[in-house]
Amino acid sequence: MEEVCEGKDFSFPKQEEKILQHWSEIKAFETQLALTKDMPEYVFYDGPPFATGLPHYGHILAGTIKDIITRYQSMTGHHVTRRFGWDCHGLPVENEIDKMLGIKFREDVYKMGIDKYNEACRSIVTRHVGEWESVYEKGLVYKGFKVMPYSTGCKTPLSNFEANQDYKDVSDPEVMVAFPIVGDPQGASFVAWTTTPWTLPSNLALCVNANFTYVKVCNKYSGKVYVVAESRLSALPNEKPKESVPNGSVDSKKLNSKSKGSSGGKKEAVDTSFEVLEKMSGASLVGMKYEPMFDYFMEFSDVAFRVVADNYVTDDSGTGIVHCAPAYGEDDYRVCLENKIISKGETLIVAVDDDGHFTERITHFSKCYVKDADKDIS
Repeated sequence: MEEVCEGKDFSFPKQEEKILQHWSEIKAFETQLALTKDMPEYVFYDGPPFATGLPHYGHILAGTIKDIITRYQSMTGHHVTRRFGWDCHGLPVENEIDKMLGIKFREDVYKMGIDKYNEACRSIVTRHVGEWESVYEKGLVYKGFKVMPYSTGCKTPLSNFEANQDYKDVSDPEVMVAFPIVGDPQGASFVAWTTTPWTLPSNLALCVNANFTYVKVCNKYSGKVYVVAESRLSALPNEKPKESVPNGSVDSKKLNSKSKGSSGGKKEAVDTSFEVLEKMSGASLVGMKYEPMFDYFMEFSDVAFRVVADNYVTDDSGTGIVHCAPAYGEDDYRVCLENKIISKGETLIVAVDDDGHFTERITHFSKCYVKDADKDIS
């Protein structure tokens, strides 16, 4: 008997492929048609692809749903034949022909002749057959991945509609994290900004905007060197030592305090706290390597822990540098995929289990619920 793989080593996609291979070998589909040939017929009038349209994701999604219905009827004692076809109803085809022939009014059809018009419509019904065959032959139908809202209580992804049903405004921590730049002679660090500290253990990249100007600055009081967007320099804490008045209390007028969403204090405080050492474009930072905050995924070092660029990075908040954890953000996933930091498939780094707790691999926060870990990571 074949050994059953359990737990984390079990893969539903791989198991599905094994089953499909087995069905193919025993000709399961053809056999069930033969066994049900004398049973009541079930006819399902499918809405197949438009003859005038190219292949797209909606065809596959709808086809999967419809396949469930015909399979169910087969299992309940019906004979269900399958015949792939094209949706050749009038309007889409006629619309294409009208554009092609410059037809704008019904009278134009009468002048051309209804028989000739219909024949012209029939002539384009199969014009995209080659594209559909090409999709199949090139293996371009594949299983994809998408970052979606997720319920740790229900252990299931949520649609946007479901996620918004109980939408609430909540307070999240605002964190700036220094990532040391590998090989920088001045020991500079990129300063990234995030409101989801729990995603930091899964960090694989830092993203800048190629069109922004960035500055390397030195804090005059601490000597630390940072890289941030020039327009966001005011957001950096100035780390200026607190000055005391004669009675020992702190002179509040000389504090450079800031709250979430603030600009980081007055410009004068920034000017006196930081010395600009260098200016550079965001594009020039692309490819630079940095030291990750955690070492959980160092096996990805060859492709990860480097700077990438994308226009989704803005300078209306933060530092102009965004940390990317591809499993937990749509833009993070897209940017890391485009820059070949990750690839489509089951190798996506997921540091959280279905209940929303960190896995054992995340040793510092193992079994801790992600939102409860925010304060510890911060």
